[in-house]
Order: sequence, then structure tokens, then C-alpha cells
Amino acid sequence: VQHESGCGPVTVPSDPGRPLAMFHTTRAIALRIIKHGERSVVLTAYTEAFGTRAYLVRGGRNKAAPRPQPLDRLELVVSEDQRNGIQTAREWRVERPYMRTRTDHARGLLLLFAQEVLYRTLREEVQDQGLFIFVQDVLEEIDSGEDLAHLPLFLLLRLAGQLGFRPEMPDAQDDGFDLREGRFFSGPAVHGYCMDKETSGAFMELMRAEQDRDRPRIDPAMRKVLLEQQLTYFRLHVAGFGQLSSPEVIHAVLS
Repeated sequence: VQHESGCGPVTVPSDPGRPLAMFHTTRAIALRIIKHGERSVVLTAYTEAFGTRAYLVRGGRNKAAPRPQPLDRLELVVSEDQRNGIQTAREWRVERPYMRTRTDHARGLLLLFAQEVLYRTLREEVQDQGLFIFVQDVLEEIDSGEDLAHLPLFLLLRLAGQLGFRPEMPDAQDDGFDLREGRFFSGPAVHGYCMDKETSGAFMELMRAEQDRDRPRIDPAMRKVLLEQQLTYFRLHVAGFGQLSSPEVIHAVLS
């Protein structure tokens, strides 16, 4: 198969008398890998061209042949047949290797956290160039950024914006945040899904720091509380988001 870097269709000659088979080259993020038989895997990937797709990746004769790893930044040559739920990845390669994440324990934990969050939120089977670029930027920040302690908080805040439920900036008199309604408010809480005043203040600090591209002043204990509250926010606004298994280990990074 001959193809060029970037997204685009590839025409593959077929047997005489049969229509030409169409393959596409696209960048992709590996969201989940499930073993399929002895030498193959099912790759759930967020692609630049098609949104989220499941692909069968067949291995070679050698059982030890490399396979995609979670959150690998890939280039795929894939089939696209709407009649099939699982498409075929004819070729794959790591398009952009990680420089620090695979050997840095803290960055590896952040990658695990990001994988869980992205797998549970990136479900649309449609192209979204802006969202794909956002995910690429998140992964690059995990690999090369320096402020790892606040990165999980920024990830959730920015992803909420990409998915359409990021709250607006608070007014001067606001001192609480309503997780269910997704807005800041002033006065007493009206139900159980509201941040207390201290946590709401930390959330405001996070939002201002993100807006100003500055480093927030949030202590380690509050970072943990704020992470749990943001995950509750996602559970309220993303159907099927559920409980993550990685927050317990990610607290080591937030400390």
C-alpha cells in the first residue's frame, strides 16, 4: 500500500472485475487495546478523520511483534465500511513517539489518568478537528510540560470546554459552584451537588489561572478535593462516565 502522511483516501487495486477497495490514512490516538486471538488486537482509536472507531489490527507471524500501546500517537491506514462495526487497520505506525512519558513514573500515571478520561468521553463517530488537536496538545503537555501537579485539573477544565459544559467565569460576588447546573452562584447551597466556599474559591483560582496562562496557587490537599469534585462534575454531565480507577494513584502526582 502506498500512502502519504496526513489524512486522505488511498485506492488499493483489487482483483480484476471487482470494485476498487478504498483505504484512508489518518492520524489517531489509541484509546484502548484488547487482545483478539493469538496475534491480533482490537484497537479503539480517536481518529482525525472519523472520530472514534474500533479497528482490528492483525499481528504478524511473530507473537513478539510490537503492538499499539494506550495513548500512542499513531498513523493508520484503515478501511471505512459503514456496514461493519469494527473496521480493519491495514497498517499502523507510531507517528509521534513520547520522549519522557514512557520512562517517567509521574508522567506515566498522568497518561493512565488521561486514557481513562478520554476513553470515557471521546465517543462521537464524527470528525472534529478542533477536538483532535486539543487531545494532541494534552498528550504533548503530559510528555513535555513541567507543572504536572495541576495538569489533571487543567485537563478536566479544558475538556469540559471542548465538550460544551465548561462554566462561565464567576461574578465578583459568587462564592459557590453548582455542579449540577454548571454555574457559579452566591449565597447558601440549594442542594447536595454544590462545592463548598473553599473548594469553589480554588476552582475560581484554577479558571483564572487557565485563562491567564498562569500557575494557580492551590495547595496539594485542595488539589485532591478539587479533582474529586471535577470528576463528579463530569459524572453529572457525561452519560456513562462512571467511576475511574486511576484517581487513587494520581493523587501521588497532585501532592
